[in-house]
Amino acid sequence: MYVIGTAGHVDHGKSTLVRVLTGIDPDRWEEEKRREMTIDLGFAWLTLPSGRNVSIVDVPGHERFIKNMLAGVGGLDAALLIVAADESVMPQTEEHLAILDLLGVEHGLVVLTKADLVEAEWLDLVTDEISERLVGTSFAAAPLVAVSARTGQGLERLLTTLDDVLDHTPSRMTAQGATRLSVDRSFTVGGFGAVVTGTLLDGALAVGQEVEILPQKLRARVRGLQTHQQREERALPGTRVAVNLAGVHHSQIKRGDLLTLPGVLEPTSRVDVQVRVVPNIAYTLEQNAALDLFVGAAEVRCRATLLDREVLGPGETGWVQLRLDHMVAVARGDRCILRQPSPSLTVSGGMIVDTHPPRHRRFRPEVVSALEVLASGSPSELLLQTLGDGPPRPWTEVLRVAGLSEAMAREALADLGDEQRVLKLSDGVVVSTSGWQRLETRLVTMLQAYHKRFPLRTGVVREELRQRLNLDPRVLGAALDWSVAQGLIQINETSVWLVTHTPTLTPEQQRRLDTLLAAMQKTPYSPPTPDLEPEVLAWALERNVLIKVSDDICFLPSAYATLLTWVQSTLDGDGNVSVAQFRDQFDSSRKYALAFLEHLDERKITRRSGDVRVAY
Repeated sequence: MYVIGTAGHVDHGKSTLVRVLTGIDPDRWEEEKRREMTIDLGFAWLTLPSGRNVSIVDVPGHERFIKNMLAGVGGLDAALLIVAADESVMPQTEEHLAILDLLGVEHGLVVLTKADLVEAEWLDLVTDEISERLVGTSFAAAPLVAVSARTGQGLERLLTTLDDVLDHTPSRMTAQGATRLSVDRSFTVGGFGAVVTGTLLDGALAVGQEVEILPQKLRARVRGLQTHQQREERALPGTRVAVNLAGVHHSQIKRGDLLTLPGVLEPTSRVDVQVRVVPNIAYTLEQNAALDLFVGAAEVRCRATLLDREVLGPGETGWVQLRLDHMVAVARGDRCILRQPSPSLTVSGGMIVDTHPPRHRRFRPEVVSALEVLASGSPSELLLQTLGDGPPRPWTEVLRVAGLSEAMAREALADLGDEQRVLKLSDGVVVSTSGWQRLETRLVTMLQAYHKRFPLRTGVVREELRQRLNLDPRVLGAALDWSVAQGLIQINETSVWLVTHTPTLTPEQQRRLDTLLAAMQKTPYSPPTPDLEPEVLAWALERNVLIKVSDDICFLPSAYATLLTWVQSTLDGDGNVSVAQFRDQFDSSRKYALAFLEHLDERKITRRSGDVRVAY
């Protein structure tokens, strides 16, 4: 399946040609029919002589509706540049040609309409003029066919030539990128609810799938699919699709929104773009220029930061960061158009190379170098550029930012792994070798400082470490498991420590602990309050040298076991135990008896019932 767009000046016969070729009137609105002028996008389809099915997007040619035209040309595989033989090249012919060139639409043909209204000599002159105008554009080698929609002249040759052009036009049908449909219409159908239409740019859609509408982050479910008014269970990339959505109202979705799968893309308010200014116009792109950005079917006001030039003149190419007035959802590699708002004029266009860049300072060679890699690098280079020397990242996030298909990225990851330039910490987390070295240095330095400050503690609490490293739990888990495998650290459920760290008491600390333990052995059921440094006490408790039952009471493990066994035995025999029984049994005091029994209450071994404890 291919999507073909029309382009050309107003009243040069675009809609008439589409109507004659397809039998479908692309003008949907009453005002369009009354004024005999296309105002908004129109859609039709036909089968070529080869049996190939194509969709047609008919766009308005009047300068006042150029924004509507731009909403329809973002997903074209090829274009028909329409020029009326009796008028030749006109202002919107020039602008539409510039737009196709900036969008990189390289496949298509020039159609000379109304050929029956001119003499052969005039037709030859117009053909020569058009050929001259095409030099240096993406349509320089496009075939030209003269037709008449009124008489049928040349229509058969037009279809055959279009078939030949599509034989050499790449198809999107095998595109394996993230599912994306740029919405150009949103409406409701009685009994069905919300319906959106657009060209499926990448990936596939299936009935029953959960989808996300960006930038609003609305969730919906695909209730039904149609292509050329035929119901489908699955839609493939490169097709015009109508999607019936459940869970949303059509008023929540507008032209320019993006339908994708949940979590695939993140909206952005800043993009880096390689732009080229339109040749032969009286315009210079200057720093902080106010512009309108058109990408997919979306339109957004923005400001331009020129990164490598003071200004960009006609025909010049440069790097620009665009600061957007509101969020849009785009992908690396998307083509875009920039227009001057007033007076309205298409001034430049190009390719988005970074969808979530930091705010750049101007005239930085390293910034330009990185952008050049993003623009023309291999999948391996793009993957490395995305990872940089930053911390480990979830694989799904890397895919989204790099703009690579899963298969292409996996192959690049394998190559980089063989070269030891990227580490796969787990199935879902990756990091560049340089990024890992930085993180490893931070981790070791952090743990060394912690061990120096708290030499008797086993290690830093995992959550504290996660916050200090600023990693999400999944990434931290993968990083710690990798470090354990490398023999760098040890971990348990709560703590992380260096393998070289062994908490050891100083001789003086050990002497004071031994003195306490000896005193506790003399009165095991009425032990003295531990007079130890907090860190030493924590060390003893962690190693089960002491067992704490209240803020100021600890027992030796042997005494604790004896007390617990007696309580459980008494409960089994008498059904309950009292503070007085406990006190008398162990020749203790109410203080120790009450503290121990309340401790058992907290452990849910006993529970209080009046003045006694019963089994929990």
